[in-house]
Amino acid sequence: MPRGMIVGTNHTSFTVRSLDRTIPFFVEVFDFALKSRATRDPKVIETITGVPGAEVDIAYLLGRDHVIELIEYLAPADRREFRLRPCDVGFAHIAFDVTDVEEVVAAAAAFAVFPIAPPLVNVKGGPNQGAVVAYLRMEDGVTVEIIQRPR
Repeated sequence: MPRGMIVGTNHTSFTVRSLDRTIPFFVEVFDFALKSRATRDPKVIETITGVPGAEVDIAYLLGRDHVIELIEYLAPADRREFRLRPCDVGFAHIAFDVTDVEEVVAAAAAFAVFPIAPPLVNVKGGPNQGAVVAYLRMEDGVTVEIIQRPR
């Protein structure tokens, strides 16, 4: 095996405004399980991230075949919030295959998470052709794509 070869995916991470608001969304809507939640040594986080004065509370959620890491920064005080659009460089999302897009949209609404636009059928192009697709956007900008494959 070549040096540095990828052997698996560890997690996907999102920085969120509030773990208390975001964890229940992933647990209730997508059936993730809270694996752990804890603060970290600020010096370690500062070194890893390059953010002076960084303090974090981190949650790991385990889904069917994936781990999501949610990070709430408690410091530094000058942290900012950006509302990137899907066309803006740096925007990211995670996509889940679901059995029923409309059911997921309804469940997400209970957490004030709504589609950017109504679900639609991707009639032309790519591996999701024929699928019903929607982007769900949380109030802090975290975006989850849901895809219902054709039956």
